[in-house]
Amino acid sequence: MSLKLMYITNRPEIAKIAESAGVDRIFVDLEYIGKEDRQGGMDTVQSHHTLDDVKRIAQTVNRAEVLVRVNPIHDATKKYCSSEEEIRAAIENGADIIMLPFFKTLNEVKRFVSAVNGKAKAMLLLETPESVDIIDGILSIKGIDFIHIGLNDLSLGYGMKFMFELLTDGTVEKLCTKIRNKGIPYGFGGIASIGKGAIPAEMIIEEHYRLGSTCAILSRSFCNVDKIDRIDTVRATFVNGMREIRKFEVECQNRTDHFAANARKIAEAVKKIIE
Repeated sequence: MSLKLMYITNRPEIAKIAESAGVDRIFVDLEYIGKEDRQGGMDTVQSHHTLDDVKRIAQTVNRAEVLVRVNPIHDATKKYCSSEEEIRAAIENGADIIMLPFFKTLNEVKRFVSAVNGKAKAMLLLETPESVDIIDGILSIKGIDFIHIGLNDLSLGYGMKFMFELLTDGTVEKLCTKIRNKGIPYGFGGIASIGKGAIPAEMIIEEHYRLGSTCAILSRSFCNVDKIDRIDTVRATFVNGMREIRKFEVECQNRTDHFAANARKIAEAVKKIIE
């Protein structure tokens, strides 16, 4: 089975291209509360998408699922509505999957699952050291459909220099094993185009297969639409990039004996980068 690949955009024309190239989930990103404080000064995506974007994307795509990352659990203030209202609006506007970021407690997870209430799929973004500490309790909560391990914020939380250190220190493997034993589909991090990335995408894809992961985010470097002027170039980038990833996945499915050696190569590459 191929990885479910997700791409972040609020632009209907880009969503249509991504879907037709074989992207499985179009990712609308509503999260902004606390994000600037956590990631200020880093080269990370701050999306500033809106609930109207959710509706526009849902009306544009046919086959792809609409994944919406809401804000961390919060109460209503003068500036914004409560988590429950935000989640309800996202579902009403067409979200198929709701993702909860940056949670630290079991109560936040329970409040999230209760707010989604089976009206969409519920996905947790495991990206704080606190959430790793309570993974057993999280896995006992009913109503969680998917879990994604967020390498960027989680590595920041642990004070690491490079997010892929989490692949080499056993953290991701330990989490994957626990989640797999509960029968919940899971994924981690993002991937670039084949041959690209600080650690080449093919090495990361092999690690997804070794760990039994089912999904990944296509990173901004896979197709950075802010740096491409022509829509035809965007289309070609998606078509070629997706074709190469899917072709490489077939190789992964047929050569499981390579996985251990690949994991060692990743460890060597990570060590060189952090040194």
